[in-house]
Amino acid sequence: MLTADLKKMEQGSSIFEREVRKLAVPVCKLFLDEQGQIVPVTFNPEGKPLNTKDAKPVAAEFRHIVQAGGNRLLTAKRKNLSPTLGQRAAVLFSGGPAAGGHNVVAGLKAVLGRQNVLLGVRGGPKGLLNGEFFTITDKDVKRILNTGGFDFLGSDRTKIKTTEQFLQVKKVCAKNKLNALVIVGGDDSNTNAALLAEYLYPEVQVIGVPKTIDGDLQAGKFLPISFGFDTATKIYAELVGNILQDTPSSRKYWHFIKLMGRAASHVALEVALQTRPAVTLISEEVAARKIPLRKIVDDLAQIVIKRAKKGLKHGVVIIPEGLIEFIPDLTDLLKTLNDLMARHAASLKNLSLAKRREFAAKELQSEQAALFKSLPEYIQEMLLLDRDSHGNLQVSQIPTEKLLIDMTAARIKQLSPDTPFATNSHFFGYEGRCGAPSLFDAAFTFNLGLIAGSLILDKRTGYMAALSDLHKGGRVLAIPLTGLINVEKRHGKDEMVIEKALVKTNSPAFKFLAARRRAWSAADVFTSPGPRQLWGPAANQMPISVALNQGYASLNFKL
Repeated sequence: MLTADLKKMEQGSSIFEREVRKLAVPVCKLFLDEQGQIVPVTFNPEGKPLNTKDAKPVAAEFRHIVQAGGNRLLTAKRKNLSPTLGQRAAVLFSGGPAAGGHNVVAGLKAVLGRQNVLLGVRGGPKGLLNGEFFTITDKDVKRILNTGGFDFLGSDRTKIKTTEQFLQVKKVCAKNKLNALVIVGGDDSNTNAALLAEYLYPEVQVIGVPKTIDGDLQAGKFLPISFGFDTATKIYAELVGNILQDTPSSRKYWHFIKLMGRAASHVALEVALQTRPAVTLISEEVAARKIPLRKIVDDLAQIVIKRAKKGLKHGVVIIPEGLIEFIPDLTDLLKTLNDLMARHAASLKNLSLAKRREFAAKELQSEQAALFKSLPEYIQEMLLLDRDSHGNLQVSQIPTEKLLIDMTAARIKQLSPDTPFATNSHFFGYEGRCGAPSLFDAAFTFNLGLIAGSLILDKRTGYMAALSDLHKGGRVLAIPLTGLINVEKRHGKDEMVIEKALVKTNSPAFKFLAARRRAWSAADVFTSPGPRQLWGPAANQMPISVALNQGYASLNFKL
């Protein structure tokens, strides 16, 4: 009966979920023996040491793991015929979820096999501190394979940075007889992995796995992208494509769409390449060219007016989440306001927001005062809200898309009062984090799990699993985490961190956008990529920006 079948679909058992668990995941041939069974690989150092501009202080901070590995890239070219056995490894998720995390676990379990034990850490780094472990079984892997989310283990954003926390991790590892720890996370989490690798050396190996939908954890030709990016951008591109298809249907709306990605604009760039909207703003270009807010608004107004004259009273504007932090005159204003709020904290404390606005307008210098007054009142008030413990405003809470809508509308009224400008705003973020992984991410993450497990069995520590040559079978690599670390000023003091990979304005992907965007704004030439495919003609498509930046000849990945 239908009702009985419908009840069976509960708890992750929809038709799609049942079938996706059966989907075969492509595996690099290096991991397969003659019978097609998964086996670990062994690694050898290759090339010169990978050093950042801060190689000396990094080497001093991470003395043990830098000396052990020489900061050299590891490459795998043969199977490991005598892997270390009897290992107890634990895996945890850190930070926000991204599609494919469960396949990292599946890859780890597959390569470690039954002669080693894989433990899961519940609740991320906090769970590690609390010693919340459980044994991962083959049955668990069968249930989570190719599924989205981080729900199998859970995650959190706890940063392990105090002496007490490091000591606690050491005690927990000893109590649970851990030989290895795998940390699945972004740039900050992998920085933490490096710190733990140094602190726990040589008793416990620590391996990182690159995760972030923002795409800002990259290492050039060695790591073209982090996992989760492909799935998220395909989900966003489907939504943007649907809206683009709606615009010439209703023929009257401009949609301003903000996309997740606070620091880097990789998501906005990739979605634009997949959909070809009328306007795409790239934060890194705004910063590089020092484009002021008024110029951004004026350009938007001019595009709206020009399209309206052609009968195109509609369009889509793509906005990266972190844009506001890259607009030079606005960031200068924010710094001044932060200082102003700090110096006059006592007198401002009991003032209403309206009185704060008056106070700020009087205290600011002429140019900044003019910029402040040009902003909508609700934005002015948001800029004068209470600061965090570091004296900074939480700029991610500012609705950049609405700011641009209101300022563009005002500018259009000045330039062409009769031009219609009806708008809608959207923010796509959480929608892209936990979808079932695309075939690219499913394969990418499973192989990253195989690499991480192989590094454990090869007795390596302080490395991040990596995979390159995605168009021709894959190249199995391990990147020394210390080869990615720089010294950055954060919250007023120097910290060792993995630098975020921002969009490069001289990259092939950005150059393609720059060369085509005038044509995209002049007419409706958009594309609607549709839903991501796990079977079918588009199933093997990799991110367009990855293919362009890596110099691949096609969009098809092949492992």
